[in-house]
Amino acid sequence: MKKLMTMTRQFRDDENGAAMVEYTILLGIITVAVIATIILVGTWVGGRWTSLNTQLQAATPAAPAP
Repeated sequence: MKKLMTMTRQFRDDENGAAMVEYTILLGIITVAVIATIILVGTWVGGRWTSLNTQLQAATPAAPAP
């Protein structure tokens, strides 16, 4: 346990450790932004597709009954 605490202190005091934490936080923010963008674009495309389908069905004349 003492060795783990020593390693943790060294990691905390090391500038590379601080930089890695900063890059990890930045990567998390970018990941959340990308996921949110994909969800928003997917929702937008789905809405447009549904609208197009509705308009095409309204514009297509119904087939005559036999």
